[in-house]
Amino acid sequence: MKARHSVSASRRRSGRRVLSHVVGWTVIVVLAGVLAVAVVVPRLGGATPYTVLTGSMRPDRPPGTLVVVRPVDVDAIAVGDIVTYQLRSGEPEVVTHRVVSVGSTLGGERVLRTQGDANSVMDALPVRETQIKGRLWYSVPYLGRVNTLVSGQQRTTVMAVVVSGLSLYAGAMFIGAFRDRRQTRRTEEVSSS
Repeated sequence: MKARHSVSASRRRSGRRVLSHVVGWTVIVVLAGVLAVAVVVPRLGGATPYTVLTGSMRPDRPPGTLVVVRPVDVDAIAVGDIVTYQLRSGEPEVVTHRVVSVGSTLGGERVLRTQGDANSVMDALPVRETQIKGRLWYSVPYLGRVNTLVSGQQRTTVMAVVVSGLSLYAGAMFIGAFRDRRQTRRTEEVSSS
């Protein structure tokens, strides 16, 4: 009776270990994926992440959506593209809206007319080439909320801390798995003796 109890308890402990490893690796993979989508891929692709702050791009890009924008030549922008542009040239405030028409000024400068997907009218002013930050590359719902919490140097610090934490956690999981395997072998050797 005692042997059955110890085998049953050992199986429960083994099941909990497997479950904890699965949960742990899932957390690592998800966090690494979030880091890749929000920070690494944009940097490697020469893009910039922004966060949608208003409801003007609903339903597909509600507030809190991370939009990643890549620089593009203004001649490559067409009606239907989503662009991020400065409200006033040289100032940091930006808007992400859809291009609804393309035209040019009397001087030959190409200008875009934009409109938010949820807005019933076009934006009041045309967008000049110097205002355009880029065209939408991809977007991820809700991830922009994290982007707004940290910015600039904070983002670099947070990324370093998260990567270090994930690395330490992965290392601890490897060590734990190695110990568990050694202990299982010892238990099997004792049982077979």
